[in-house]
Amino acid sequence: MTLTPADTAFLDKLRPQLPEGTLRAPEPRYLEEPRGRYNGQAAAIAMPRTTQEVATLVRAAHDARVAVVPYGGGTGLVGGQIMEADGPLPLVISLERMTALRGIYPQENVMTVEAGMVLADVQAAAQEAGRLFPLSLAAEGTARIGGTLATNAGGVNVLRYGNARDLCLGLEAVLPNGEIWHGLSRLRKDNTGYDLRNLLIGAEGTLGIITAAALKLSAIPAEQGTAILSVSSPAAAIDLLALARDQLGETISAFELIHRQGLAFLRETLPDLRLPFDDLPEWCVLVDLGLPKGRAPQDELAALFEGAYEAGLSDDGVIAQSEAQREALWAVREHIPEANRRIGSVSSHDISIPISRIPEFIVEGGKRIAALGDLRINCFGHLGDGNLHYNVFPAQGKDRSAYEHLRSDVKRTVHDLTHEMQGSVSAEHGVGRLKVGDLERYGDPVKLAAMQAIKQALDPNGIMNPGAVVPAGR
Repeated sequence: MTLTPADTAFLDKLRPQLPEGTLRAPEPRYLEEPRGRYNGQAAAIAMPRTTQEVATLVRAAHDARVAVVPYGGGTGLVGGQIMEADGPLPLVISLERMTALRGIYPQENVMTVEAGMVLADVQAAAQEAGRLFPLSLAAEGTARIGGTLATNAGGVNVLRYGNARDLCLGLEAVLPNGEIWHGLSRLRKDNTGYDLRNLLIGAEGTLGIITAAALKLSAIPAEQGTAILSVSSPAAAIDLLALARDQLGETISAFELIHRQGLAFLRETLPDLRLPFDDLPEWCVLVDLGLPKGRAPQDELAALFEGAYEAGLSDDGVIAQSEAQREALWAVREHIPEANRRIGSVSSHDISIPISRIPEFIVEGGKRIAALGDLRINCFGHLGDGNLHYNVFPAQGKDRSAYEHLRSDVKRTVHDLTHEMQGSVSAEHGVGRLKVGDLERYGDPVKLAAMQAIKQALDPNGIMNPGAVVPAGR
């Protein structure tokens, strides 16, 4: 389907239908992404305040066959929010002015929010009502809830609470023809046909624009505790996870794997950040607990360490004795992405592997990367759900620009191995534009055909975030 640019005539016709100031000239921040891999384009930035205004924008774009790029917090790492300068000028629709808390129902453990609310503000609103919204990720101070749902974001608490998809009961959304789907249900059980909610979650704006969501809340754990324990290998870390589950059940909120290289990067780039070990272990895990009243997290974690020590899984560790110490331990994990950014990766990968095969993957991956050249690997991530951030860096003292010729080879090597081990080349960051080729290479052809059929049925003019997830014109 041929798209037309959002030219002056289109914008002049659209402007009287909207409140003054809704359409604005493009600013650089809407045309950039965090890793600097994509440079975008736009005819205008639309900033609606209501769902009806979003519908007006999309309906006009549908009728004129103008491309629409939904924009949340701009934190996506796969280029889903950026349409490159190789096609007709699109209209970017930012949800940043739709930030209302529409309702909170503590007895139901539900809150209803507009899509532009920042994730940290969603967490704070739940906290104020005595509840927990557990989705937590590094960009939570900037990421908006609509974008986290559109990408089915994960984060550190997936082990206990699930992905964004698992934390959503209902949606309000504008479909590609400009119609509003009123699916903002607070029900846990509703078997009335196809699940449009789960179709839109993870679609990255290719099937419509999420404008509001009904979110699941949880009780705030009465007691929380955190520890970092050294382990000799990823296999030992998996055995420790099994031991922790046997002893602590579903009270484990997070179980994060950290490699020595990540700690070394922190020491190199963020020297003021206090590390829990003077002598950096080859591997360690961060364990986070949320317990009911009456159970002391320090005692539970001490018992876990004792069991791990007796089983030969760990011989050192730090257990937080206060909230300040707990925050300091979490700061180590949360600053690894910043240290990675300062070092500058050759290629970064968000993958998931069957948990039992992670040790095999790490060993084989190291061999295959070494065969490509003098490179360093920082492998870390959410061991409890099998999600690894497998990032490859230049040798000590060298810049990533010297390795640009290897970037595609590194990516292919990592993704080929991931596919061989029945993993996914996109665990929690989405497909965007970066991984469309990977989806075609590794995806099941029947699934791809079904995706294209759904896209064609809902968006026959192909206006919604063209080039993301499903290749344009496929």
